[in-house]
Amino acid sequence: MPVSLNIKNPRVHELARQAARLRGTNQTAVIEEALELLLRQHGADPDEASAQRKIDAAHRIAAAYARPPMGEPAIVRVEDLYDDSGLPR
Repeated sequence: MPVSLNIKNPRVHELARQAARLRGTNQTAVIEEALELLLRQHGADPDEASAQRKIDAAHRIAAAYARPPMGEPAIVRVEDLYDDSGLPR
């Protein structure tokens, strides 16, 4: 979800331009780098937080699939895939 950031401080714009020239990249990239560095210096790892959100989402999805639909038997073993006649459920 893209979000717009409108910075109305001429000094910040000039610093971003200088940093972009120095790094050979664009202003958005240098601001991103600076913010990540600042977060790490204060004990927050933005990459770790992003990875943890993805892991949490995967756990929620796995938990939802682990629960059988209402009235359906739980499939725990290979044998649970088949009914008493040996046919697939």
